[in-house]
Amino acid sequence: MDLKRVVVTGLGALTPLGKSVSQYWQSLEQGVSGCDFIRQFDVTKFKTRFACEVKDFEASDYLDKKEARKMDRYCQFALIASDEAVKDAGISKENVNPDRVGVIFASGIGGLITFQEEVINFASGDGTPRFNPFFIPKMILDIAAGHISMRHGFRGPNYAVVSACASSTNAIIDAFDNIRLNKADIIITGGSEAVISAAGLGGFNAMKALSERNDDPKTASRPFDKDRDGFVMGEGSGVLVLESLEHALARGAKIYCEIAGGGATADAHHITAPHPEGLGANNVMRVALQDAGMKPEDINYINVHGTSTPLGDIAETKAILNVFGEHAYNLNISSTKSMTGHCLGAAGALEALACIMAVTKDIIPPTINHFTDDPELDSKLDFTFHKAQHKVVNAALSNTFGFGGHNASVIVKKYKA
Repeated sequence: MDLKRVVVTGLGALTPLGKSVSQYWQSLEQGVSGCDFIRQFDVTKFKTRFACEVKDFEASDYLDKKEARKMDRYCQFALIASDEAVKDAGISKENVNPDRVGVIFASGIGGLITFQEEVINFASGDGTPRFNPFFIPKMILDIAAGHISMRHGFRGPNYAVVSACASSTNAIIDAFDNIRLNKADIIITGGSEAVISAAGLGGFNAMKALSERNDDPKTASRPFDKDRDGFVMGEGSGVLVLESLEHALARGAKIYCEIAGGGATADAHHITAPHPEGLGANNVMRVALQDAGMKPEDINYINVHGTSTPLGDIAETKAILNVFGEHAYNLNISSTKSMTGHCLGAAGALEALACIMAVTKDIIPPTINHFTDDPELDSKLDFTFHKAQHKVVNAALSNTFGFGGHNASVIVKKYKA
């Protein structure tokens, strides 16, 4: 069977670094930290009091107020970012068949804020079950995909993907597969997350997963630094419009890049910790390269999972050295989580977007907040510390790994006719 080539024709983003793709990319390029003290709720008694929030966000600035009230914050993010992506792709009723346009969207946790609010309201009452009639549809993981399809009338494949922090990378891979197998012409894909709440913060604190650097939030996310002490929570949404090359050319769409391949594996090791030798990460990068028909030396840049956790950063670099061998020292590696924080189920989409911009503009975003070398990491690797680098990027790989041992990698490359 001849597989169709798949290209990216639209992008959307709502992030801690800006409320559009251009703002997001500009902040990444400039090495801006999106971290600050949490403003959404009182964090006085929490071990961690900071996160990378989407700042000054009012849903009513983008959505009808009545409709916005029917959505959790994560779904509002998804709709706003997807609006930008659909507009960027130039999709209209005149140039697409809505039966051939799908939405495959992701979230790692979904409507946690809604769930928390409803449970608190019930627990503080007299026991009478008074729940918001939109409680369930606001909370469920698939509702963002449903809302996006209803907003634009897209009637193709429509579902949600969840694999913790690998969720939106898996969604991108599913969208890629649907198009190259000719099950759709266009798929709106990506992910959204908004769980900076008492339940979210408290839960991750209880796991000892978060940085507690309350004295200096902006430098708390420190991937590959000797003194890293955990990840920083982030929130936001990233959206990609994937389209068959044939269809994109026929309607005269602009093309950012081509999706080359993707892979998914499991660690089969631990519910939260990575395999100490990076076995799953090693395997998933190999699978992605094989799927793309590429060699390790074809990759110029890796946007790593790089969460700033003591174990995770070491395991991932071991995997990179294993897969890429000597070419690992020619690669640029960076963790944009040093700027965005860890956006959980949205991380894969936002980091794939960073790879797309790197390929498009030949600029590699930096890893910020590096102060002390870690002797357990190979110092010859180029982690792109401090400043963006201008370098030809023909192909980039994005890694995402989730609790439960889920691993997903996607490769993007320059489009060539």
